[in-house]
Amino acid sequence: MKKFLLSAIFISLAALSFIGCDKKSDSTVKTQGTDSRHTIKVGYVQVGHESAWRNANTLSFKSTFTADSGYEFLFVDADGSQKVQFDAIRNFIAQNVDYIVLAPVVETGWDDILKEVREAGIPVILSDRQIKVSDESLYLCWVGADFLQEGKNAVKWLTAYLENKNLGTEEINIVHLQGTMGASAQVGRTQGLMDGIASYPNWNLAAQKSGNFTTEGGKKAMQEIIKSVGINKINVLYSENDDMTLGAIEAIKEAGKVPGDDIIIISFDAVYKAFMKIITGEINCECECNPLHGPRVGEIIRTLESGKPVEKIQYVNESVFDHTNAQAVMLTRRY
Repeated sequence: MKKFLLSAIFISLAALSFIGCDKKSDSTVKTQGTDSRHTIKVGYVQVGHESAWRNANTLSFKSTFTADSGYEFLFVDADGSQKVQFDAIRNFIAQNVDYIVLAPVVETGWDDILKEVREAGIPVILSDRQIKVSDESLYLCWVGADFLQEGKNAVKWLTAYLENKNLGTEEINIVHLQGTMGASAQVGRTQGLMDGIASYPNWNLAAQKSGNFTTEGGKKAMQEIIKSVGINKINVLYSENDDMTLGAIEAIKEAGKVPGDDIIIISFDAVYKAFMKIITGEINCECECNPLHGPRVGEIIRTLESGKPVEKIQYVNESVFDHTNAQAVMLTRRY
């Protein structure tokens, strides 16, 4: 039944037309209906477990794709290795899964492995990070955050904050902690900041280092930045995830400065620990990156199983938090 269904999917893919609206293309596929009693086998290959956000993302999938809900769920933690992801995908092909869900470590290098998946007749749903491929029909659809928009949100918040503090025309030295280089979150959030700096002549990029999305990496990178730039010359820290931010806060304290006061801190993800730092004043702004992708992917699969089309690009809802709204939201946080 699966091979018949998937043949219909890829025949439909060949006839797709893409309608551009920024990056929100209305790419669709159409499948034939299936027996509702059929157990759907889903293989999910995760980036790793490098952050609280990632762990919440994994839990979201595991709690969605349960046996009681009609799924057989195969899960692989790649621990940050693209090669492990390749091996996992080939194993999923061998196990004859119905769908492969992929959270790619980096954006590039996927063409060959996804051609193998297509030859096996298995649709691929991307989660979180995006990929660059020569043929976008190699994957069915993508679910995740608009990382560039997150960066723009951060710049918009900083602009308003500086104006409110009568610092709009002052020289602002920004240090930038980047995530895993080449990851979609890093690419989008970095571009958002670079666009902002280009728009404000008084904003200077004082330093830029990768902390690889980890607390340890963030602390080490911040220590190196403080040593090279000088703690007294840093006005803003733009950190591309909360784990790195928590490490950077330790480094700032060890250097004798007050995070959130002496240095404006902007972070991404908005996990519970970060909300606590907003409440205590150590983080000034949190740009949300919603990790709860499991239910959305489950909805996509149910839609496909019922023979209906799905959109190619699907963004999750996200917000921006600071001292004005963090307290009310924190108690509802699931991650």
